[in-house]
Amino acid sequence: MNTLVVGSGIAGLTAALHAHEAGHAVTIVTKAALGDGCTGFAQGGVAGVYGPRDSAAQHASDTLIAGAGLSDAAAVDVLVAEGATRIAELIARGVAFDRSADGELLLGREAAHSHARIVHAGGDATGAAISRALVAAVRRTSIEVVEDAFLIDLIVRDGAVRGIRLLIDGSTADLAADAVILATGGAGHLYAHTTNPAGTTGDGIAAALRAGAEVADLEFVQFHPTILAAGPAFLISEAVRGEGATLIDDAGRRFTFDVHPDGELAPRDVVSRAIARQATAQGSPVRLDATMIGASALAQRFPTIDRVTRERGFDWAREPIPVTPAAHYLMGGVVTDLDGRTSLPGLFAVGEVARTGVHGANRLASNSLLEGAVFGARAAAALGSPRASDRPLPAEKIPLNLANTGSFRDGNERGPFSRAALQQVMWDEVGLLRTDDSLADALNTIRAWRAGATAAHTVAEHEDVNLLLLADATASAALARTESVGAHYRSADRIEAPQLETV
Repeated sequence: MNTLVVGSGIAGLTAALHAHEAGHAVTIVTKAALGDGCTGFAQGGVAGVYGPRDSAAQHASDTLIAGAGLSDAAAVDVLVAEGATRIAELIARGVAFDRSADGELLLGREAAHSHARIVHAGGDATGAAISRALVAAVRRTSIEVVEDAFLIDLIVRDGAVRGIRLLIDGSTADLAADAVILATGGAGHLYAHTTNPAGTTGDGIAAALRAGAEVADLEFVQFHPTILAAGPAFLISEAVRGEGATLIDDAGRRFTFDVHPDGELAPRDVVSRAIARQATAQGSPVRLDATMIGASALAQRFPTIDRVTRERGFDWAREPIPVTPAAHYLMGGVVTDLDGRTSLPGLFAVGEVARTGVHGANRLASNSLLEGAVFGARAAAALGSPRASDRPLPAEKIPLNLANTGSFRDGNERGPFSRAALQQVMWDEVGLLRTDDSLADALNTIRAWRAGATAAHTVAEHEDVNLLLLADATASAALARTESVGAHYRSADRIEAPQLETV
């Protein structure tokens, strides 16, 4: 079966390797170089190794609690049941997860996990280790790789996906396929401040929307609580808090216990909002205090964070460091069944581009790499096989009204379109704290910009078209979901969005 895999993070590479090993002809198409994308930036690790008193059932429970009641229980069961096999597979492919002196895997804990069950590599360089190993595994095969190729659109004929249209060196090219597996990641660059690399502009989700695939839960955007508030956005892993670091206000008080009994280890949405509110109240960033962990332990367990914080002028072993939230992960995406199939025949989706149902309204830390590995393998196994069942769309699906012309209301006070202007609108109006007015204002601006859009020719112009479409879809879904749940928080009053600024 001729299979195209679009994207080369953990989900795409896993799908490609499994499809190749099953005898399919596989081509990987990637926007930049093979292995570029979000996977290589992941610090925390992969959840799914269960020590004493822990179990898959407890991992499932933690995942469902974090998802705020909107996770698909069947998808969560698949995730935790198959996680150990996928982690063992990563080890077999060459990922050297950190181990103790006696050879046992070292297990870390992050927020909202009831136990330490997260394997990591290189301390805080897990994603990079996984990416290197999977890229090397692909290079050892006959899998064809097309790099520096931008996905313009899916090719749909007779109601099924038959291939993809690409932009390569300024020219378009069509690639035919029996099946297309989208693994293009999320849309972090909808926002002015994000942990995501530059290429995460929602290309796969936008292409799926234009092709008519079902998309859901775009309103659920996770903001990571702790980004170094000094210089370009740099993530401070949640595992730091798992090792004992605390969040303090300008008086040195641990303020997160005001909003949740788990304090710093509460779900990410809770911690992020608490940080935003406290920073606004005191007029300065809150601080992450890791001094109790000790200099040698910090350098050994978190070598990348240790290096970067010192490069930016902080000795985090001796002083608390300023942190603030930033856009991190999209829980929604292209709706799939338990085998990665979408509503369009011939189209699969895996990884952050997909809405598998695992994450619900809020992703549990370190479940994303696991999800990519588990569902990437399942999608490959489902190639060429009949659909086992017609999985219904999620009951909480919010219909999208994506009018391509006209504005939501008259007027546009934000001026002419630029990507930076769009990102600031999303940060200010469709961010951590949302109101009816802020969402309506955002849609007003976004739809005015969309109405004035011209034809796209370059990669950057196509990215802007995709970001505008995803911004419209995200704001529309957020306006339609009137209750607060998980990462989607509706407030009666506007609160100024926190800004990343040099300290």
